[in-house]
Amino acid sequence: MKTAGIFFNPYYKQKEELFKFLKEIREKLELEFYKTREQADILPDFICTVSDKVPPKLDLILVFGGDGTILKAVDFSLKTGAPILGINLGKLGFLAESSLLELEKSLENLKKKKFTIQPRMLLKVILKRDGKNIYSSKALNDAVIYKGQVPKLMDIRYYNNQRFVVETRCDGIIVASPTGSTAYSLSAGGPIISPVMDVIAVTPLNPHVLTMRPMIFPSKDILTFKVMQNYEEAILQLDGQNSHVLETGDEITITAANRKVDFIKLTNKTFYQILRKKLHLGKK
Repeated sequence: MKTAGIFFNPYYKQKEELFKFLKEIREKLELEFYKTREQADILPDFICTVSDKVPPKLDLILVFGGDGTILKAVDFSLKTGAPILGINLGKLGFLAESSLLELEKSLENLKKKKFTIQPRMLLKVILKRDGKNIYSSKALNDAVIYKGQVPKLMDIRYYNNQRFVVETRCDGIIVASPTGSTAYSLSAGGPIISPVMDVIAVTPLNPHVLTMRPMIFPSKDILTFKVMQNYEEAILQLDGQNSHVLETGDEITITAANRKVDFIKLTNKTFYQILRKKLHLGKK
């Protein structure tokens, strides 16, 4: 292990102490650090800036922050082909594998090849308007179709491989990957799914009917969600970020992306141990 990308939560308050710590680790372990152009002014000069044309071959990406920061680092991982190691600086850190106190030991274990790689499924999201693709992107956690700020429900129709599934009035729809099943979808009553599985969970937000329930679909299926009636500007959100304003008649097509994003796993802790520790699964 010789090169590492650095991705950072710019709102972290103790950043000067962190930068000093990174410089010490860089010299001690003889590493070269790289940052994205978007974070060139945030991170110190001893971290090199990645070229957009010829990105370096990175051994891993160290992501300092909470789960939201890790979600934003996915593009960095996909562009460089490097796996992500999350270092939790936030409150929950469900996706993080290490902490600041454990960082040096974690890097030493990486040098000794004491780790495994866990690929995680990405969602491919395409927005169609009047039959034309007007927006396309990927999401690690979820794609959310949300009604916006008005206190009225929207009508959404589901299709699976172009076959009608159901139509419902609701505040919106959460379409989650297995990784995203423990995020917003979980809060809305969706199922918990092991992150190594390849499925898609669809969870309605406050449906105005008692019989609507979350549904699980095979990841290779093509799911289409049509906005049937919308009184104001609805929003398409990917991984918690507003991505596009929706109009009546818009169609959002979602399936598994061709690529996965790799996460570094350092411990033998199971997914269910993490659920018990961080989400208090089963506690009374």
